[in-house]
Amino acid sequence: MKKLFISILSFAALLTTTVSCDDQLEDINKNPNAPEITQVPAFGVFNSASAFVMTESRGSFSSGRMALPWVQYSAQRNYTEEDRFQFREVTNQALYLNYYLAAQDFKTVIDLNTNPTTKIANEAYGNNTNQIAAARVMLAYTFLQLVDAYGDVPYYSYGNADPDFQALQIDKGILKPKFASQQKIYTDLMKELKEAAESVVTSETVVFTKGDRLFGTPAKLVKFANSLRLRIATRVKGVVPGAEAHITDAIASGVMTSNADNVGVKYQNDLINPSPFYRDFYISNRTDFAISNTLVDLLKGNTGVFGLDPRLQKYAAPITATKTAVRDNTYAETDDLSQYRGMPYGITSAQAAGQRTNTSFWSNSVLRRDYTEILMEYAEVAFLVSESKGWSAAEYQAGVRASMERWGVATAKINAYVAALPAPNQANVITQKYLALFMQPYEAYAEYRRTGYPNTLLQPGGTYTFNNPVDGVTTYTFTALNNLTAMPARFTYPVNLQTLNGENVAAAAAAIGGDQLDTKLIWAK
Repeated sequence: MKKLFISILSFAALLTTTVSCDDQLEDINKNPNAPEITQVPAFGVFNSASAFVMTESRGSFSSGRMALPWVQYSAQRNYTEEDRFQFREVTNQALYLNYYLAAQDFKTVIDLNTNPTTKIANEAYGNNTNQIAAARVMLAYTFLQLVDAYGDVPYYSYGNADPDFQALQIDKGILKPKFASQQKIYTDLMKELKEAAESVVTSETVVFTKGDRLFGTPAKLVKFANSLRLRIATRVKGVVPGAEAHITDAIASGVMTSNADNVGVKYQNDLINPSPFYRDFYISNRTDFAISNTLVDLLKGNTGVFGLDPRLQKYAAPITATKTAVRDNTYAETDDLSQYRGMPYGITSAQAAGQRTNTSFWSNSVLRRDYTEILMEYAEVAFLVSESKGWSAAEYQAGVRASMERWGVATAKINAYVAALPAPNQANVITQKYLALFMQPYEAYAEYRRTGYPNTLLQPGGTYTFNNPVDGVTTYTFTALNNLTAMPARFTYPVNLQTLNGENVAAAAAAIGGDQLDTKLIWAK
């Protein structure tokens, strides 16, 4: 069903974002055997799009070969050129396109609930207003991923008819959309989330009567919208006018307060729709990724200012655990820290060949069929609130505790770790946010660019060592590719857009200061 919905509903977005052609193509490509869009229930579109946006942004290419290693949650066991910022252009193109495909489907949910011909039928699956609000919130989430990654991009707004907002409007003949400015996009994202949250009919018991894999209740939808607004406003405070007011208002309006409010897509405990990395490891048989030594050293307390973190055993498997043992969860966690070793980060592919057998896979908590890919969780919100209060201790500690509880750490270990936390400040709170955002690489990537933390990440040009049990200590230099001297500040626009929408791409590149990997976004420090 997921594939059916995506194939039917996403063709318009494909044209809007990538194709320049005569209007007759729309008629040529009509499939006489496909159901009309009006025949598809909105809940099915929403459910499909929610799963699609997470699957296509958290897989082994979209995540594993771009942001995930860049923030050093992972290190590749084979093709380390990608860890050193030489990403594949086809991966970049797919990521960009798939966000727009998902956005088109969320817009379709709105269309189905506003069109007089279809809204009555869809009311049977949930209050029309709430369905529209849910779609607006997910549109904001999706476009946030785009603007955070690329900068100026084509943008669509439900509630703002700004002439610069031209994405997803093939029905109006816009085949080559303008790229809206970051300033306008972030401003509108906060407005959309506020309006969407305020529009929710909270007297209803559900958002959708079926097919909703994210929210369930209207109250949870409102908390997610406010929390996402808090994330955005914190990112652009001091840069986008009004952001500080949104921080205050979002918190006052009600943000996440416990792990029960976490929002994520939980995959099926089967081989039909398992989680993205389970599929890559066990169905596609691509064991290209291991937890990085950078993260393992931070969790062990070897770097940074924190002690031994009990999430180590929840994030990583012992080096003795085989791929099969991880899949079947037949290995035992251990307090023997020598059993947890990260893959050296920033080494060459030739050096990587000798390291694979002596490093840890991710744990079964990650490599499981029914893993939940998180859109946003309470731990992050607690750290955001801590920041809003000048790095408050109560929310700092609550964020650490919530993260550990989500990963199943024993209460006694949580209590001991929280009691020993160093005082809250920007470095400590953001580093703990980084640890809590494990396997949510795009948010960690944005936060690193905004704050420069954690400061334990290995830097291009630096000289480091790793200790191979066979060869002993090896010294190497982390040599970034693409002539970069730091982590990329953004993704470059997909090359195919130069042909398909070249004039607007050129204008956007000029507006942001050049279509380069080291061109900083407006909020980057």
